[in-house]
Amino acid sequence: MENEETISWSALEYEEKERHPDWFWALGVIVVASSLAAILFGNYFFAILLIVGGILLGVFAIKKPDMVFYELNKKGLKIRNRIYLYEKIKAFWVQKPLSDEGKIMPPALFIKSERLLVPIFSVPIEESSVVKIHNMMLAHNVLEQEMKEHPSEKIMEALGF
Repeated sequence: MENEETISWSALEYEEKERHPDWFWALGVIVVASSLAAILFGNYFFAILLIVGGILLGVFAIKKPDMVFYELNKKGLKIRNRIYLYEKIKAFWVQKPLSDEGKIMPPALFIKSERLLVPIFSVPIEESSVVKIHNMMLAHNVLEQEMKEHPSEKIMEALGF
């Protein structure tokens, strides 16, 4: 659904991964062992934090990703019901599909915002919209600055997240 003022698309909020039951067993063993170690050292609060964190990690690992609606319009980038105004976007980068260490990297829009927590985030985009999105961001005087996924995302991916 597109016109000259609006580009809209939908994508899964994250890439769904099938996890083998061994992954959950490993998570459980790590959480129980580290919690017991924390208890042995008398750090009960940390033990509780580890248990709650482990349970939440397991719950989020099972959760299916939601379909997210994105829209680039005359005001800014709308993600679900939140809008990032062009004036509040410090920079952007449109990653074209590329190959990185044998893995195909899908097209993505990177946004550098004024948020304190996670100031740079990426949005999956459709390959057919790469040029349109790029031109629309430039037309609204948003600074183009090369960005790529944070190394921590690669580490999390290697760990199965």
